[in-house]
Amino acid sequence: MVNFGKKLAADQVEEWKGYYINYKLMKKMLKQYVHQTQIGGKDCEQILKEFSRILDDQIERIVLFLLQQQGHLASRIEELGAQRSAIARQVDTSRVFQLREDYREVGRDLVKLLRFVDMNATGLRKILKKFDKRFGYKFTDYYVTTRANHPYSQLQQVFKQVGIVAVAGALSRNLAYLEDEHRGSFLSIYDNPSVVLKDPIIDQVNNAVQKLTHATNFMQYLGQHALIVQDDTTSGSEDTVNDESYHFMSLMLNLVNTFLYMVNTYIIVPTADDYSVSLGAAPTVCGIIIGSMAVAQVFSSVYFSAWSNKSYFRPLVFSSIMLFSGNLLYALAYDLNSLTVLLIGRILCGLGSARAVNRRYISDCVPLKTRLQASAGFVSASALGMACGPGLAGFLQTKFTIYSLTFNQSTLPGWLMSISWLLYLVWLWFSFKEPEHFAKAAASAAASESIGHQESANLEEGLAQPLLIAEDRTDENSEDNDDTADSQKSHEPATSFVSAYKLLTPSVKVQLLIYFMLKYAMEILLSESSVVTTYYFNWDTSSVAIFLAILGLTVLPVNAVVGSYVTNWFEDRQILLASEIMVLIGIIMSFRYTPHYSIPQYVSSALITFVFAEVLEGVNLSLLSRVMSSRLSRGTYNGGLLSTEAGTLARVVADATITGAGYLGTDMLLNVTLLLPLVISIVSIAATFCTYNTLF
Repeated sequence: MVNFGKKLAADQVEEWKGYYINYKLMKKMLKQYVHQTQIGGKDCEQILKEFSRILDDQIERIVLFLLQQQGHLASRIEELGAQRSAIARQVDTSRVFQLREDYREVGRDLVKLLRFVDMNATGLRKILKKFDKRFGYKFTDYYVTTRANHPYSQLQQVFKQVGIVAVAGALSRNLAYLEDEHRGSFLSIYDNPSVVLKDPIIDQVNNAVQKLTHATNFMQYLGQHALIVQDDTTSGSEDTVNDESYHFMSLMLNLVNTFLYMVNTYIIVPTADDYSVSLGAAPTVCGIIIGSMAVAQVFSSVYFSAWSNKSYFRPLVFSSIMLFSGNLLYALAYDLNSLTVLLIGRILCGLGSARAVNRRYISDCVPLKTRLQASAGFVSASALGMACGPGLAGFLQTKFTIYSLTFNQSTLPGWLMSISWLLYLVWLWFSFKEPEHFAKAAASAAASESIGHQESANLEEGLAQPLLIAEDRTDENSEDNDDTADSQKSHEPATSFVSAYKLLTPSVKVQLLIYFMLKYAMEILLSESSVVTTYYFNWDTSSVAIFLAILGLTVLPVNAVVGSYVTNWFEDRQILLASEIMVLIGIIMSFRYTPHYSIPQYVSSALITFVFAEVLEGVNLSLLSRVMSSRLSRGTYNGGLLSTEAGTLARVVADATITGAGYLGTDMLLNVTLLLPLVISIVSIAATFCTYNTLF
């Protein structure tokens, strides 16, 4: 993996070399400051002020050059506009063609400028994180607060490129006019904002602008929701997966696995309380029944994440077998009259959770140009499964017996899912294709014996090289030698939960707390819905199933609105804070304050809590992927695993809370189970305010 300093040096535009952030200098200054604080040469406040001035100088140089280049591009577009007006009344195809090429040349230079800003913005973010890490001081908070909010802010020019986007708009408009005049059309791009000009240069400009400003649409929003994290040291043009090695059917099998697992998780929710009663337990034991699957998932996420380093096919086969067996035991527990068998069945289902494999497959085995759609498909499959699970339970309201096996509303979910996983296993066995890089790794291991001979040959060849050349290379790279070990270490993935935890900054910890809170609130709402609605409103299983299915069906429309519109109007951190407050309002509204608890109060509070928790999840994971260390973007203990573990632990705690609160009586269940999410929600809002200025 190429470190950012080397990537910055390699990707620089030669004639602009003196205007990039001096990343190497900044790193050296940090090392000097660390040394000076150790020997007592300077205090932290003095270092903070001095480093701030250095950063100010760097940003000022970048911004002044950026404004100068924007002016050059604007002048060229203005000159070309005069030429376009001059030939507007003439039918001269050759001049129109040449003018179009001139506009495209401006577009190529604009793409270079956008990449220039992107490289500098990335360097600035990285150096701020390094300062915080080295000194354990919230320098980012101080610097962003004092610079970004100032009326003469130059920092905003780097992160909010209004001028450069205006240049991109002028270029798109003029190229569109040339195309429309050629076809005899008089419409403007402003008349049809949804219609995008099909031009390769404009596509490059739009991609660069979106990457730079984090502008998003529905597909990008869903992709971020999946937390399939891209390593920010990788160039946008690099793609380790080619179209020939990409296997669409294998991707579909991963998405179907995601869908079936989510159906499997939620199909028992409407009937879990009735099932526990039929086995002689209290209705609130449904919390243990539902949560036992999440308990097992805490452990399965780790070994599936590690297993996906070597194979995808074998983990998916194992997952299918475990889920088939678990659902079979869940269905047989009724006739065996054994709560133990039922719980073992749910634990086996949790041990078959391959969501870490599904995420990893999309990240590693899908081409970059398709990865966004695949990530959106992952989230859509999860949302659809969440809705279909309770919905299917509503259709299984029947009872019959075959060969002393009972089929009723409690056992049919188990029978249905066991058959589904068996069919999926057959499809998987005949259709899945293991990615090429595993085959290449095996071939590389088989050829390891020849490496020793090659190394000897390389050594002899190296000894035959002129000494002066070696000395020149040593001199050229001497400044980098001190950083080599640190650079390699800084890009190594975490090897344990302890090492992963050490990489968590305060911002990341707050985002994981928020993720824990929203998953806890959602699990409380969904898992106790059957008990609460039966106790207060006398709802039957079909009514509960319809209610939960409606909640699940809100996921995609809400994400569509947020991803297509809201994220274009507000910053992610603003949406995050507003959503947290709305979830808190939903929780407060859910409490029973009087003896009479009405259906409108319950339904409205549930909708507010669930909908805004979904909004919060998407924005939270988007910010998490941005503020998380690049070392957590790969390896077994990656960001996806950490978020999965946080969410799974939240579900475990929530389901255990439901069962524990049941001992206090069903009349107290609702208020007792809402106390902890209320407290965590308040704490997460306070923590968000404390780290607000680091979320960019």
